Amino acid sequence: MIKCIIIDDEKLAREIIKNFLGAFEEIEILDECSNGFDGIKSIQQNKPDFIFLDIQMPKLNGFEMLELLEDPPEIIFSTAYDQYALKAFELNAIDYLLKPFSEERFEQTVKKIMEKLAQNRSEENAAKKISNADVYLEEKLERIVVKQNSKVHVIPVSSINFLEANDDYVAIKCSEGNFLKNKTMKFYEDHLDSNKFIRTHRSYIVNIDFIKEIESVAKESYQILGKDGTKLPVSKSGYSSLKSIFN
Repeated sequence: MIKCIIIDDEKLAREIIKNFLGAFEEIEILDECSNGFDGIKSIQQNKPDFIFLDIQMPKLNGFEMLELLEDPPEIIFSTAYDQYALKAFELNAIDYLLKPFSEERFEQTVKKIMEKLAQNRSEENAAKKISNADVYLEEKLERIVVKQNSKVHVIPVSSINFLEANDDYVAIKCSEGNFLKNKTMKFYEDHLDSNKFIRTHRSYIVNIDFIKEIESVAKESYQILGKDGTKLPVSKSGYSSLKSIFN
């Protein structure tokens, strides 16, 4: 049997998929989930061959959910939004079902996944899986998802005070605590709103709302005094960026 899980916050969408899957005796529906958090748990527990995954879901969208999975199954995206198709295929999705889809279109997709799974079983090395997706729903991040032990934290970027380079990780310092993310400073420099976050130093990106003062510590040398008393170094290029923001 081929095993699948349906992850979609709309009950009607889940019912349509279940109904269409009824024509395929070789496919077993292990579970259905209405949000990304339950989807992660179900995937880890049930180990499906593939999933039907919505993109726009509350709390945790489809792309963010995939980022938290170390070894995700094959993916069929099912969404009402066509603008994410390119990003979906960059994640090696088997197909992209645009709602509302016909039963004929659905059958084409199921045949595609069955062929892919058969190919995976026949090859010694299965097709590449997503390990750490650098794809986000928004061009500029509005939140960062961090897994710490068994707990998942969804951090609004507005709550971040600053980010600090930490070997192969980035330390996220925010009102909720301190977290580590396996990303690069360049990634956050590119994906955070440049009107809100400034690369003030090779090792620091700072939320301008966190800045209380910019202090002179020596000739042409400055540091940031944060609202909580934290002191952060400022490079020459970082100081130029601060000047352009604060005139």
